Amino acid sequence: MRNLLTIAWRDLRSVFVSPIAYVVLTGFLLLSGWFFFNLLGQFNRLVAQYSMLQGMDTTWLNLNDAVIGPLLQNMSTVLLIVSPMITMRSFAEERSSGTYELLFTSPLSVAEIVGGKFLAGAALVTLMLAITLVFPAVVSVYGNPEMGLIFSGYLGLYLMALSFVAVGNFTSALTSNQIIATITSLVILLLLFVINWPAEGAGETMKAVLNYLSVTEHFRNMVKGVIDTADLLYFASLTSLFLFLTHRAVEAARWK
Repeated sequence: MRNLLTIAWRDLRSVFVSPIAYVVLTGFLLLSGWFFFNLLGQFNRLVAQYSMLQGMDTTWLNLNDAVIGPLLQNMSTVLLIVSPMITMRSFAEERSSGTYELLFTSPLSVAEIVGGKFLAGAALVTLMLAITLVFPAVVSVYGNPEMGLIFSGYLGLYLMALSFVAVGNFTSALTSNQIIATITSLVILLLLFVINWPAEGAGETMKAVLNYLSVTEHFRNMVKGVIDTADLLYFASLTSLFLFLTHRAVEAARWK
């Protein structure tokens, strides 16, 4: 455990020494803030318009459906783009700078190397999402949202972010070129996002398979407030699969 935390701290410190972490954090927070204030402004306008119409049913206007849900959906799309930027350096930079061999000759197991780098990426996305908790806090102060739905949605977003980190680490372990690692990761994540698009025109069995493989389907359930074991198992399996593939890729490079 000590070696794993040492690797994680080393990677996390190197990210914050460079401008990458600050650029990614700033971009993610700016976009998230822009989405939040636009959604909140639109909600306020709708409430004002319908409150002027006497007898109009406004019970369908609630903060979770109008603000928090769309905000989390938009943040997931931004995460899809920024996650490959976070993880592109994890192994690719070690290869290009010549420190990959030093890792292999150190008294570290492959599992500790892979786990440490995953923890570094997980810590960064945890920080990113933790800062955005100011948005639900603002809504809670001035409104009355359902906290259970907020918790479920953020849990889904966090599990999705962890799986994105695992995918990014895998693609970074395959190459010494950070651009190639970023593009490959982005392609895989996009595929997981859109794999269910042809599901409606497929047969029942294929439809069920495509929907299960889709990240968005499982995330959408959690945004609605449904914490299902199947959704938790999906994100855990996706993260574990790509951590295993990363382990195999690093182990293959070690033997070479």
